Amino acid sequence: MIYTVTLNPAVDYFVHTSDFTVGKVNRAIGEDIFFGGKGINVSIMLRTLGVESAALGFVAGFTGAAIEEGVRGMGINTDFVHLPCGFSRINVKIKGNEETELNGRGPEIGEAALDQLFEKLDRLAEGDLLVLAGSVPELLPPDIYSRITARLSDRGVLFAVDASGSLLRSVLPHKPFLIKPNHHELAELFGKKALSEDDIICLAGKLRDDGAQNVLVSRAGDGAILLSGDGNVYKIDAVKGKVINSVGAGDSMVAGFLAGWLKTGDYVRALALGAAAGSATAFSSGIAERELVESLSKSVNVRKIIDKFDFLKYN
Repeated sequence: MIYTVTLNPAVDYFVHTSDFTVGKVNRAIGEDIFFGGKGINVSIMLRTLGVESAALGFVAGFTGAAIEEGVRGMGINTDFVHLPCGFSRINVKIKGNEETELNGRGPEIGEAALDQLFEKLDRLAEGDLLVLAGSVPELLPPDIYSRITARLSDRGVLFAVDASGSLLRSVLPHKPFLIKPNHHELAELFGKKALSEDDIICLAGKLRDDGAQNVLVSRAGDGAILLSGDGNVYKIDAVKGKVINSVGAGDSMVAGFLAGWLKTGDYVRALALGAAAGSATAFSSGIAERELVESLSKSVNVRKIIDKFDFLKYN
């Protein structure tokens, strides 16, 4: 069973305008509401691909009730901790001549609520897969991902982590099955400004040596590179299409990779499905539908560029 954790879920309110001017009254020409947060996005795409998951995290107030009802309405199991005060955040996404976002802060999460989340996570068993995605609310301990993975690391639970900076580095000792930094996050992690393809492979190799089993680096318009658990390096070019929305594309890639790997145990197919799912969402107004993912997957070309990567020799 796959479990996703969204520590700070949101109602994402998309406002479409023909033009947006700061300090003026702006009129919407269209509106969309989505229930999101990175872990929830992963669960939605998994459901789209026919893989069951359960969404965990914290919800509060009328927006939290809407999130829970909406996620359940998509056919996804939920097991959220209900907070007694505040309300789950609302993120405003303005789509005009440029893309502008205003993300809410979210409710306060106390130690009692955190203990409730740990109790739910303690039910996971060998073979289960836990997805930890996104940043940590400022009111939670900054080492929360490390605490979760340490707590479950001796139970045979697999971890997939989509995070950046110290959050990502802190889970490496617990040998996550998958980490997915993008190329900017990878550069920042090592104090670099820009990375060549060789740099990406080398730094991904360092992360694998530090404990990650699979390192998937998304590269926006340049595709993705996977340093896989079998020691090989695979490359995929960007899928062609018109980018409409960047929200959830990386989460969809994570979901597609996990779905492909669980169904086939094959890294090439997992990477292909991950790329197709991520691209399909980028080409959609929300998390993509299955028909588009399947259509794009036919045009994905995965190439093995290094056989049995040896970091010491490569460096």
